[in-house]
Amino acid sequence: MTIGGFVSAANLSCQSTLTGNQTLRCGFLNNSVKTNALAFGGCESMGHILRIPHTKAIRLRPRKGVSPLQVVCMDFPRPELENTVNFLEAAYLSSSLRASARPSKPLTVVIAGAGLAGLSTAKYLADAGHKPILLESRDVLGGKVAAWKDDDGDWYETGLHIFFGAYPNVQNLFGELGIDDRLQWKEHSMIFAMPNKPGEFSRFDFPEVLPAPLNGIWAILKNNEMLTWPDKVKFAIGLLPAMLGGQAYVEAQDGLTVKEWMRKQGVPDRVTDEVFVAMSKALNFINPDELSMQCILIALNRFLQEKNGSKMAFLDGNPPERLCMPIVDHIQSLGGEVRLNSRIQKIELNNDGTVKSFLLNNGNMIEGDAYVFATPVDILKLLLPENWKEIPYFQRLKKLVGVPVINVHIWFDRKLKNTYDHLLFSRSPLLSVYADMSLTCKEYYNPNQSMLELVFAPAEEWISCSDSDIIDATMNELARLFPDEISTDQSKAKIVKYHVVKTPRSVYKTVPDCEPCRPLQRSPIEGFYLAGDYTKQKYLASMEGAVLSGKLCAQAIVQDYELLIARGQTRLAQASVY
Repeated sequence: MTIGGFVSAANLSCQSTLTGNQTLRCGFLNNSVKTNALAFGGCESMGHILRIPHTKAIRLRPRKGVSPLQVVCMDFPRPELENTVNFLEAAYLSSSLRASARPSKPLTVVIAGAGLAGLSTAKYLADAGHKPILLESRDVLGGKVAAWKDDDGDWYETGLHIFFGAYPNVQNLFGELGIDDRLQWKEHSMIFAMPNKPGEFSRFDFPEVLPAPLNGIWAILKNNEMLTWPDKVKFAIGLLPAMLGGQAYVEAQDGLTVKEWMRKQGVPDRVTDEVFVAMSKALNFINPDELSMQCILIALNRFLQEKNGSKMAFLDGNPPERLCMPIVDHIQSLGGEVRLNSRIQKIELNNDGTVKSFLLNNGNMIEGDAYVFATPVDILKLLLPENWKEIPYFQRLKKLVGVPVINVHIWFDRKLKNTYDHLLFSRSPLLSVYADMSLTCKEYYNPNQSMLELVFAPAEEWISCSDSDIIDATMNELARLFPDEISTDQSKAKIVKYHVVKTPRSVYKTVPDCEPCRPLQRSPIEGFYLAGDYTKQKYLASMEGAVLSGKLCAQAIVQDYELLIARGQTRLAQASVY
């Protein structure tokens, strides 16, 4: 994605005052400068910008020397998450790494990929007293949460990222870094557009007074616009085996698509069309006739079993600066390294088939005591050494293929009225979810103009299309969602500019029978490990899954400390003989 803006993390100030209705007001100034050696310049390799002249366009940012824009935005207090079983389990894993015995000789661990999985691996290895060397091929941190600035100083991102209450490892990470206040929590609702009623929305509101899962059940029962009472009854009966069968039942549904499972359980197709098309596209960017039902059941379990599991938060600014840089600062403060523009060309092997080094495109060779690949699975498969490809552990990766996704940003010349300060499920054939980021995100706030960020999915048939074709198709859908404010000929709201960011291979496509192919973080190659949301962990292909995979990878390396030290000593002894 491409990004623009001169708002820096260093220039955001937060003053908290709880009002009578428990909302949080945050004010900040809209001016900044680059403040870190790892600040990021613009990048057009992943996205493109088109400027559409408009004589009445309002400036998104004040000119230098002009009084900065004063912003007031309203959020909800951080929910109570600390007492859930999953949060405590995540906290224990973090503390066990921090409290592990200090190594007499810290391991040097070379990690490929500075997305959330690689950053998490490096962070927790550093916590355990080791020295990570984190290599990122691009000039920006974040991987699938990367973002860039455009010439106007506005940010545009790789995806529309939502932080759920049911993300215990992510929530622990924010707390460990002391950046809990960077999450902007929204009201506990799920809001769906109504294609058959243009301009209208339907809500699932979770009451604060009820515990889980009663608050979720109440939200479903109270919504009469999307599901009829017969639909709800049949859906509830269909879900009974999942509720009674527990995790074993959930895992057994990996062989069925959502649509197949719904029909098998006697759930009307209308339930799938009304709710689960939107949910499937939000979870994995594909439709219910492709998505494994296990994915839906895991999500329902996570979101409905915790009172605040489905509560959502937006990051208060761009992910590289507001989330990734605090992790980098933490890693570096403990002696680790993070290097951008360090693309791996080849995995060099020893005679015994173990890793000798990572060879970079610039000719440098990086050696360590252990090696981690925290890249997307498709990149790993491209760089696998030939004599590893027949090992079953790596052979199974063939089934895991990244799904294409497109993220669209459109700046309009006016403030759209029919939006919420929340994530919205579009329920359109081409769009998954969207948000007016000028409302939901403090750094992107603009009182005069709207900036819609939209996930274009499924994107397989569109990934090779031109940006202008994608924008035209998006505007056609928006004209249905905002009939009073947006028209395809721009006779109403006009486009000031847009960015289109294509990711040909994003999270792995969670089709049936993928689960057995997900690899453990410890590979059969001694000293070689994997991290990434596609690896084996109990969460979905998500930010939570990426962070947890990094913690599990770090844990495996710490557990293998004696073996890795002995391996290094053996190599040194062999080298001295020769």
